[in-house]
Amino acid sequence: MERTMRAAALGLAVLAMAGPASALDLTKKRTNLPDLVLGNEEGNDFVVENRDIELEAGKAYRLRIVAKGRQEYKFYATEFFRNIWFNQIVIQHLEIHGSGPPDHLEFDDPGEIAIEFVSIKPGEYPWSIHGLEAKGMTGKFIVK
Repeated sequence: MERTMRAAALGLAVLAMAGPASALDLTKKRTNLPDLVLGNEEGNDFVVENRDIELEAGKAYRLRIVAKGRQEYKFYATEFFRNIWFNQIVIQHLEIHGSGPPDHLEFDDPGEIAIEFVSIKPGEYPWSIHGLEAKGMTGKFIVK
């Protein structure tokens, strides 16, 4: 009986230790999404590539938002940002970590910002480029 209890206690200890490790492994098994591209190199500042992006709740992802146009792009996805867990934001190989979502991401020049995250809550979350919505610079994140 004592041997069985020790084995059970050891099993519970192993499971308890595996919990946080499993959560950390989730971000290592992320899926790279197609780049969300704003503008192009041919001079069309208002074209958007991959405007609607589908995700699954509970999975880890990496999304590169790439500005190729010459406009100032203020990328707003407020509700989406509130319903994901950010692992990090990467700009030119520099990482930003924090406990809360950003208000928006801004591009003053061509470049890219990568976000690594876990989607949490299903729903449809719009995104837009502030001031350029009428030019078609909108889309949505669809989390199933």
